[in-house]
Amino acid sequence: MSLIIKGGTVVTADSETRADVYVEGETIRAIGLDLDVPGGTRVIDAGGCYVMPGGIDPHTHMELPFMGTTASEDFFTGTSAAAAGGTTMIIDFAIPNPGQSLLEAWHAWRGWAEKSASDYSLHVAVTWWDDTVHAEMKTLCEEHGVNSFKHFMAYKGAIMADDEVLVNSFTRAAELGALCTVHAENGELVFQLQKRIFEMGIHGPEGHPLSRPPEVEGEAANRAIRIAEVLGTPLYLVHTSCKDALEAITRARLEGQRVFGEVLAQHLVIDDSVYRDPDWNTAAHHVMSPPFRSKEHQEALWRGLAAGMLQTTATDHCCFCTPQKQAGLDDFRKIPNGTGGVEDRMAVLWHHGVNTGRLTPSEFVAVTSTNCARIFNLYPKKGAVAVGADADLVVWDPQGTRTISKDTHHQNIDFNIYEGMTVQGVPAITLSRGRVLWADGQLHTERGTGRYVDRPCAAPYWGAIRKTNARRAPTPVQRKR
Repeated sequence: MSLIIKGGTVVTADSETRADVYVEGETIRAIGLDLDVPGGTRVIDAGGCYVMPGGIDPHTHMELPFMGTTASEDFFTGTSAAAAGGTTMIIDFAIPNPGQSLLEAWHAWRGWAEKSASDYSLHVAVTWWDDTVHAEMKTLCEEHGVNSFKHFMAYKGAIMADDEVLVNSFTRAAELGALCTVHAENGELVFQLQKRIFEMGIHGPEGHPLSRPPEVEGEAANRAIRIAEVLGTPLYLVHTSCKDALEAITRARLEGQRVFGEVLAQHLVIDDSVYRDPDWNTAAHHVMSPPFRSKEHQEALWRGLAAGMLQTTATDHCCFCTPQKQAGLDDFRKIPNGTGGVEDRMAVLWHHGVNTGRLTPSEFVAVTSTNCARIFNLYPKKGAVAVGADADLVVWDPQGTRTISKDTHHQNIDFNIYEGMTVQGVPAITLSRGRVLWADGQLHTERGTGRYVDRPCAAPYWGAIRKTNARRAPTPVQRKR
C-alpha cells in the first residue's frame, strides 16, 4: 500500500520545509514537491498543517503491578490513546521484584505488550544486585535490544535501589555501553517524612507533597549524577520536577558530563494547589511521584526545556481509577502513585509551548520525538521525517482545538488531570509505519499490530573513561629522601 501526504509543511528538529511525503508500505520513500508516484496512491491532504515525526513517549507504565493493584491502562488501550494524541511509540518499563530475574520480568512485560497497537520498547529496572543481574544485563543488551536500565531511588522496602546497587549497575552499564536512568528521590528521607507527617495527623492527599519536598529530589539527582561521573556512566533523569534537580543537571552538563533530563508535560502546567482541593478524589488523582510543585518550579522547568538542559518530554502514564485511589482514603501513603496523560502530552505542549512562544515548532519536534530517538538509539528509523525512516508521522493541525475531558478521552481511566483545558493544536491524522491509526476524530487501531523495537547499545564507555581518568590523575610528588 502506498500513500502521499500533500500540501503540508514538513517540520523536523532542524527545519521547516514545504514538501510532500510519499510512503510505500511501512517506510518513507520520497520527500519533495511534484513527486512522481504510482497510480492508485492514496492522497492525504495536509493543507494548512504540519507533517512531523510521530511522538515518542519514553516513560509509560501500562499494566503496571504497583502498590497492591494494577494500572488500569493496558498496552492496547494505552497505545491507542497515544495514537489519538499523535504519539506513535512508547518506551515502557519491565520492573522485576527484588530477587526476581531481570529476564523473567522482561519476558512478562513482552507478553503483556504483544497487544500494542503501535510500536514499543522496554527499559528494564535494576531493583537488586548479584552475579545473576550482572550476567542478565549483558543478555538483555546483546540479545533483546535493551540499552537502558532504570533505578528507583525511592520506594523503600519495595523496589528502591540503594547506593550499592547503583554503583554496581552503573559500572556494568558503562561496560556494556548502556544508559542508566534514575527516579531521583531520596527514599530514606521520603520514608521518614511520610511517617512524621502521618503522625502529625495529616492523612489526606495534602500530605503527599509534604513528604516529598524539592530538596528530596535535588539530593538524589545530585547523588546519582556524582556516582555516574565517577564511574563514567551516561545518565538520564526521569520526570525532573523541580529547579533543585534541574540545577544539578545543568551543572553537570556545563561541566561536560553526559547527563540527560526528562520533564513531564503535567509538571509544566499543573501546580501543587491541586493537593488542597476540597474534593478528596480530585486531590488523590494528582498523587504521583515526584509530586506537582509550585509555580516557580514550573517556570524553571520551561526555561530548562527551552535552553536544552532538559531534552525530552514524557508522561509517566500510570493510570489508577477512583476505586483504586481510594485504597488510601485514610492514609495518603497508600494512594497508588500515578496519573494519565499519554493522549494529551503533544497537544498540551504545543498549546502551552509553541503557542506561547516558549518553543518553536522544530523545538517541539525535538522534545517530543527526535531527542528521545537519538538518546535511546532509535534514530533515524524513528523521530525523523527522512527517506528510509519508518512512516511514523503525525499531520498536525495548528488551528484545530480540543477541550480535554474524561468523557471524551480514549485513556482507560475515569479522571483527566487536564479536565476542561482547551488546547489549540491537535493531531488530524496519525500514522504508524504507514498505517492510519487516527483520522477524522476516530481511532482505527488494531490489537497486536505494534512491534517491539530493539535499541542497540553503544560502544562500551568504560575503556574511554578509564583513559580519561588516567589523564586527570595528578603527577606523583617527588620528595627528597
